[in-house]
Amino acid sequence: MGRSYKGGVKMNRKYMMEQLMDYFRNNQDSLLSVKNLYEELRLKTHPMRNICLELVLDLVDVGFLKEVNGRFQLAQKDKFMEGVLQRRVGGKNYFIPDDGSCNVFIAERNAMGATNGDRVKIVQYAKAPLSGPEGEVIEILKRAKETFVGTLQKNNDCAFVVTPDRSDKDILVPYSAVKKLHNGDKVIVKVVEWPTETDRSPIGKIVDVLGASGENEAEMHAILAEYGLPYSYPEQLEQAANAIPAEIPEYALLEREDFRDVVTFTIDPRDAKDFDDALSIREIGKGLWEVGVHIADVSHYVEEGTAIDKEAFKRATSIYLVDRTIPMLPENLCNNLCSLRPDEDKLAYSVIFEMTDAAVVKKYRIARTVIRSNRRYTYEEAQAIIERFQQGGNEPLPGDEYTSQILELDRLAKILREKRFVDGALGFDRVEVRFDIDEKGHPMSVYFKESKDANQLIEEFMLLANRSVAEYIGKKQDRNPKTFVYRVHDVPDPDKLSNLQQFISKFGYKIKVTGTNVDVAKSMNKLLADVKGKKEQNLVEIVSIRSMQKAIYTTDNIGHYGLAFDYYTHFTSPIRRYPDLMVHRLLTRYLSGGRSVMKAKCEENCEHCSHMEQLAEQAERASIKYKQVEYMADRMGQVYDAVISGVTEWGIYAEIVENKCEGMIPIRTLAGDYFEFDEKNYRIVGRKTKRTYRLGDPVRVQVAKCNLERKQMDYELVE
Repeated sequence: MGRSYKGGVKMNRKYMMEQLMDYFRNNQDSLLSVKNLYEELRLKTHPMRNICLELVLDLVDVGFLKEVNGRFQLAQKDKFMEGVLQRRVGGKNYFIPDDGSCNVFIAERNAMGATNGDRVKIVQYAKAPLSGPEGEVIEILKRAKETFVGTLQKNNDCAFVVTPDRSDKDILVPYSAVKKLHNGDKVIVKVVEWPTETDRSPIGKIVDVLGASGENEAEMHAILAEYGLPYSYPEQLEQAANAIPAEIPEYALLEREDFRDVVTFTIDPRDAKDFDDALSIREIGKGLWEVGVHIADVSHYVEEGTAIDKEAFKRATSIYLVDRTIPMLPENLCNNLCSLRPDEDKLAYSVIFEMTDAAVVKKYRIARTVIRSNRRYTYEEAQAIIERFQQGGNEPLPGDEYTSQILELDRLAKILREKRFVDGALGFDRVEVRFDIDEKGHPMSVYFKESKDANQLIEEFMLLANRSVAEYIGKKQDRNPKTFVYRVHDVPDPDKLSNLQQFISKFGYKIKVTGTNVDVAKSMNKLLADVKGKKEQNLVEIVSIRSMQKAIYTTDNIGHYGLAFDYYTHFTSPIRRYPDLMVHRLLTRYLSGGRSVMKAKCEENCEHCSHMEQLAEQAERASIKYKQVEYMADRMGQVYDAVISGVTEWGIYAEIVENKCEGMIPIRTLAGDYFEFDEKNYRIVGRKTKRTYRLGDPVRVQVAKCNLERKQMDYELVE
């Protein structure tokens, strides 16, 4: 406030504006005349009063105040809302409301010490002139997490855990508790005391030491812990699984169909150990085939409510990082008892199809079976058989007596696949990045995993089985459907499709955003076909996928848009997915005439499984990103061809063509001009030179910086 001025107060216009706004915010129900305001603000001179009147009228013009019969009142009252706080570096925090309304800016001083992802209650201030909505956290409803992963930093008598997320505060830990630990150790810390003041750090307790930063084992465990995922299996449950007899009891065979004499085999990745699906095929008439999709009967070994089952539900899915699998079930179940290994009798849940030469399913049945796989194929081995036939080689290789069966299944699968796309299925065949790593987990080279005929053979019969099981329960019970677990995929949001159309138009492509689901899907497939082999392929595919909804588990069937199926579930991978185990148990119940289970509880389980699936996917992506940064750290200074994959106000992202490693080119490093972000046209433009860098443009980049802690790479443009 300014100096005293003849019994009143002297204020500049800016300060008086702040005083007026604060006064009305603190007296939201008051209806005040200008004379009242003069008295409240102690304005005793004509110049001060004139300025006050001008400002009040300005606040009316911008909608902050409203006039009622010559008096003035706050136009919008403070609003209380609940939602999630999203923290950003530099104190640029935003509140995401539950009601879907606009995000609200939360200054660091008003964040009440809330961390990223916390559920909070805020008061949104009455909107200030010429600014966006702003608010203040008044209550932290639920912490997003209480344990954090970070790096220990010791300095004299102080110790902190520094997290990779720069928006989080460092966590203070008692020095006496970490004396024996080393600087740079990767640790898990639990917060035991949250600060009540914004400038204080949380206080934590070290609950686990993962190892030295940079060591592969420590870093992979850190990624899992960061997402709250397990990185080891409870020893007592491993022992319980080891105690399960390997021999199949006689009673388990009595009511099962025996498929041990039918040609059966598995086709899996070369490094797989858990074989949870197998195929059988035999000719049962002229132009008529019996195809069996046999799935490991995990429900026989894992009874509901047991300790192993509870741990499996908690995990909900196996997790696949770059260099390891973190299984949902103990190893003896995953890799031995349940795995459909060759030359061993195995219990299975099967869908048996009678199909014509044209891949028309005449009828099918679901049965519990006992099978005996004749051979384990890798995808590469099966692919070699298919390609040899395509190139005119009709004779099987010595020792490969099941060539005819693989070729027949491949022929039927291709018909099923073609029909699926005619019906409106989407064809997202994303290239997956993989690494060859040494014995220490260090990436030596990058390669890409692509879906070939052998992969699609398995995919089509798994899709057919999943669809048929869902139809058997859902379609059969349409009038009074029993509670069931469905895998659903909602139709795309029209706004997202419009945004996609606007984006791809920059590259000369177009899609239909209106019409039937089949019309839209076919136009999307045409887009994906048109971009194949083009420099913008990966970029367009990523943006297209982001325009789609996420598939989830639920008891409410709305169909699967991406597959163009009215009914769909997950039945074929119970070793690695808990929803499949749920489906097996529901099938057993309903096939024996049991009543419907409670929908609310089943839906709650579905939500948990969907959530854990998303966490597992995030951890998998984080492990890939870490290995990409580690791989590129060995190539500092090298120059590569790249494509601009993202444009932001702080820089441009570029993806290297030969290995798909993405890094950022900070805008501050672009020499020769001041570059401005053109969000609408996905580009940055030089103010003087008009030089433009646009999404999808080819560029040459040099590797400038690799930060493993943050999984980030910086590139520099090479002119």
